[in-house]
Amino acid sequence: MNAIVKSMLANLHAKPDEVSELEDEVLYGMTVQIIEDIDESWVRIQTAYRYEGYCQKANLIVDKTKTDTWRQEANHFINQSFADVLQQPLIQSAKMTTLVKGSIISSLAMAEIDPEWAAVQLVSGETGYVRRQWLQEKVPENSLPEQQIRENVVQTALSYLAAPYRWGGKSPLGIDCSGLCSMAYMLNGVLIYRDAKIVDEFPIKQIPVELMQKGDLLYFPGHIALYIGDDLYVHSSLGGNEVNINSLNELHPLYRKDLATTITAVGSLF
Repeated sequence: MNAIVKSMLANLHAKPDEVSELEDEVLYGMTVQIIEDIDESWVRIQTAYRYEGYCQKANLIVDKTKTDTWRQEANHFINQSFADVLQQPLIQSAKMTTLVKGSIISSLAMAEIDPEWAAVQLVSGETGYVRRQWLQEKVPENSLPEQQIRENVVQTALSYLAAPYRWGGKSPLGIDCSGLCSMAYMLNGVLIYRDAKIVDEFPIKQIPVELMQKGDLLYFPGHIALYIGDDLYVHSSLGGNEVNINSLNELHPLYRKDLATTITAVGSLF
């Protein structure tokens, strides 16, 4: 059975229990597959990027037909850290919901009322309005040249700078190391593995460190970062408490010896 996430963030837990470890967050408008019905409150789900966990049913619209239609028609995502969906294309209008960066939404082909606003459809079927500049069309996989993808991935990761660290998080409200890297790629049309390791059936492959370019991934014991060029990398650091930039160059003021000396692999899409 398929479902759509209807909450701003749907938590994926290690067990069907609210106090169990947060393993991932699934954002509004993302679709999931229900692989096990646990009880009246909980299901086990698998995401589009094949991550599994336990989710509360209250976060989901469970309907195969609606989910299939949504997958075809939900053609945009939110590219602003936070975006209010309003009842009318007016800044004074009442808020319907707030969405975070990466949330998926359907942009409606309606006559342009105002160049500043776009009409959108929520997963409930309701129509609302968001600022047009806060919407970005989904990027088809492998639709851009390599260097453009690399640059886009870096800029997406950098857009999360100063977001607080949250174990299992995947939004500007809080994000962890693999959440940051996976979102940087996901928002550019590529689904990579959610955790800090290279897995065979996913598109990231190990390369020699001397071939590393911007947009490639740095792997450490239990940690992952995204290389942005000039010996610099961006990551969501548990030690730094937020998304920040560090250096591999020991002469640089942002150098972190504990990471620079413990790289286990470099991974690349290319």
